[in-house]
Amino acid sequence: MTHLPILPFLVPLLAAAVLMLLHARPLAVQRAVSLASALAGLAFALMLPGEASHGALSVYALGDWPPPYGIVLVVDRLAALMVLLLFVLAVPALLMAATGFDARGRHFHPLFQLQLAGLAGAFLTGDIFNLFVCFEILLLASYALLVHGGGAERSRAGLAYVVLNLAGSTLFLVAIAILYGTLGTLNIADIALLLPEVPEADAPLVRTGLMLLVVVFLLKGALLPLGFWLPHVYAAAAAPVATLFAIMTKVGIVALLRVSVVAFGDAEVADRLFLPWLPLLALGTIALGTIGAFAARRLAVVAANLVLISSGTLLFAIAMAGERATAALLYYLPHTTLVTGGFFLLAGAVAMRRGEAEDHLVRGPVIAGRGALSLAFLVMAVAASGLPPLSGFLGKLMLMQGAGLAGWQAAWWTALLVSGLGVALVLARVASTLFWEPEGRASSPVETERVGRIASLALVLLVAASPALTLGAAPVAAYARDTAAELHARLPYVEAVLAGTGPILRETRPSPRGPETTGP
Repeated sequence: MTHLPILPFLVPLLAAAVLMLLHARPLAVQRAVSLASALAGLAFALMLPGEASHGALSVYALGDWPPPYGIVLVVDRLAALMVLLLFVLAVPALLMAATGFDARGRHFHPLFQLQLAGLAGAFLTGDIFNLFVCFEILLLASYALLVHGGGAERSRAGLAYVVLNLAGSTLFLVAIAILYGTLGTLNIADIALLLPEVPEADAPLVRTGLMLLVVVFLLKGALLPLGFWLPHVYAAAAAPVATLFAIMTKVGIVALLRVSVVAFGDAEVADRLFLPWLPLLALGTIALGTIGAFAARRLAVVAANLVLISSGTLLFAIAMAGERATAALLYYLPHTTLVTGGFFLLAGAVAMRRGEAEDHLVRGPVIAGRGALSLAFLVMAVAASGLPPLSGFLGKLMLMQGAGLAGWQAAWWTALLVSGLGVALVLARVASTLFWEPEGRASSPVETERVGRIASLALVLLVAASPALTLGAAPVAAYARDTAAELHARLPYVEAVLAGTGPILRETRPSPRGPETTGP
């Protein structure tokens, strides 16, 4: 399909516009349009891995402007994986929203669709400036979604979140200006060609631009000390919003992975850009998330700290910069995204059934339907803590085998094992408090039978993710290895994007010795 690469971005963007026109219509109509858009996006996303697995990258040039001058969307195995993961997460999040979360404020569904469009665009774009544009689309939507429903806690979290991301956006623009001023391009494939040939006089400025770009991605990825905001912000959001937020940190992580492997490559100007500070801070992020989980007083806060642990784990694998580490990362990434998203949905379901106690880790009345909820919790707890036989165990085993070389082996293994043990202890305490040691009579369900069925369906879709990844471990791991090999090969990506472009004329910074000429 010729236009397939743009459809996962275009469908939710058009749905957002339609939903704004339908703002006065009954909520049921908005829910139907929003869910239809997500299901259509999922259908298109399911086609992408098949397209990418043929080995030929799909490059979509908007307006037929050739790269690096125009906007390009690139579907390789990595982009296909992330777009599919996005819509797999979006459908259960929308189902949970339809239980009443979307009725607590205005314009939930158009904002949700805008965030989907921004996320899909960020995974598909082939140049840094449009990555910035997609970041801004998804961030603007996330600002409003975070405070959806109101309340002092969400307002405080929203203020901190907005300020931090505005600072990040400012740094992003500075990095873009520096890189465009020195390289004359922001296309990732074009940057990959230019970085090895950076003049010595420009090297310090280019390295500064690259470092600022890395800092922006690490802010989005919630690396220590830039990640203190995450637990408070994610826990304050409504359950469906927090579920979608589970993939937002992965935008920064995936952008860093793509840029560091494809664009930076072996260029001298980017040499040792991550060492030794990134592995150290990644290990610190894992420790911070583990400690935060122990200190949590709500299930949603535990889930937010699990996101922090997964960010540290993924960023450490990126710092190792090897193909095996990347393959392990790409198996672990879908697992941790879907499991943490499931925990946010579970926290919402528990809060609906416990009255005033909500998801606070205090003894309360017996939860209505606690048998099904406790089983869902057990499956996700085993997956999140990395216990066999589920996908968390397989993912951590691959990470232990593929990363942590060159003197980092002991620290890496210790971090994974200790954090896994810590998460297991925390989740055992949570299960004991919420499900096994109730205090008082059974609580009355707060939802109708229809709402209960919808919430259960949303939860089942994400609870089934880890068993599904376990049963399909061989093909998923093979896809992850092929994706890592494709990324680290670099040349096929560059050739596919720039194929047939011809000589590239670019503007350069004025030289102190006089005007410079433009050339290929």
